[in-house]
Amino acid sequence: MTGVGWLLIGIGVGVGATVVAARWQIRRSLSRQLAAERRARSAERLAEVGAMTGGLAHEIKNPLSTIGLNAQLLAEGIEELPETAPTSPESKQRLIKRLASLRRETERLRGILSDFLAYAGEMRLDKKDVDLNALVQDLVDFFQPQATSQGVNLRVDFAPGPLVAPLDAGLMKQAVLNLMLNAVQAMATTAAPVQPHPRELILRTRRSPSVPGSQDASGAIELHVIDTGPGMTQDVIAKIFHPYFTTKAGGSGLGLPTTRRIVEAHGGRIDVHSSQGNGTDFTVILAVNSGGTGP
Repeated sequence: MTGVGWLLIGIGVGVGATVVAARWQIRRSLSRQLAAERRARSAERLAEVGAMTGGLAHEIKNPLSTIGLNAQLLAEGIEELPETAPTSPESKQRLIKRLASLRRETERLRGILSDFLAYAGEMRLDKKDVDLNALVQDLVDFFQPQATSQGVNLRVDFAPGPLVAPLDAGLMKQAVLNLMLNAVQAMATTAAPVQPHPRELILRTRRSPSVPGSQDASGAIELHVIDTGPGMTQDVIAKIFHPYFTTKAGGSGLGLPTTRRIVEAHGGRIDVHSSQGNGTDFTVILAVNSGGTGP
C-alpha cells in the first residue's frame, strides 16, 4: 500500500475517533445537564414541602394555644363551682385532672412544633465578633438553678480569653443550651444509688489549631459540653443527630439535629466522644474566621 493510502487510512481513523469522542462528550454533557435539572427540581420540591410544613406547623400552633387556654379556664371554673352544685367532689377532681392532662399534652405538642420550626425553618445568621467564654458564662448563670434542682454540679473550665469568633450569639446559645439540657437529662436517667460518678456538667473552652476538614488554617476554638452520665453505645452515637431519634421519654428528637445545623451553619463541626459508664463529651469546634453562612 502506498504512503497516500496509509495517510487516508490514518485520516479516516482519526476522524472516526474524533466523532466517537465527540459523541461521548455530548452524551456526558447531556447526562450532567439532566442530572442537574433533576437535582434542581428535587430541591424545588423540597423547598415547597418545607414551606408547606412550616406554614402548617404555624397554623396548628394557634388553635393549640386556644385549646390550652380554654382548658385552663375550664379547670378554674370547675374549682369555683359552689358546694351546692350538682357535682360530687370526686367528680370535680376527676374533671380537673383530665383538664390538667389535656393542658400538659397541649404544651407538649406546642413544644414539638416549636422544635420542628427551629429545625426546618430558614436559618439566617447575624454574625458578630463574640467572646465564647462570655457567651458560655451567660448560659451558666441562666442554667445554674435548673442544674441545682436536678442535683447536678455545674462548673466551667475556661481557656485564657477572650476567645473571639464571628457568631450569631442567639443561635449559638440555643445550640449550647440544647447540649446542656441533653446532658442533664442523660444524667437524670441513672438512679442516684447506681450513679458511678458524681453528677457533673462541665463546660470547657480550648484553643485549637484548625477546624478538622476545613481549608481555613487560621485557628479555631472548642467548646466541650461534658457530662458524667451513663454514656452511649456506638449504635446510639451513629443516630443521635438523625431527626426524631431520641432515647428519652417525651423527647422530640430535634434538639441535637438543630444544634448540629446551627454549628455547621457557622462553618464549624460537632464531635461526640462517649462510652457506656464513662459519660459523654460533645465538642463544638468553630473557626476563628468562620466563613459559614446560613443555607
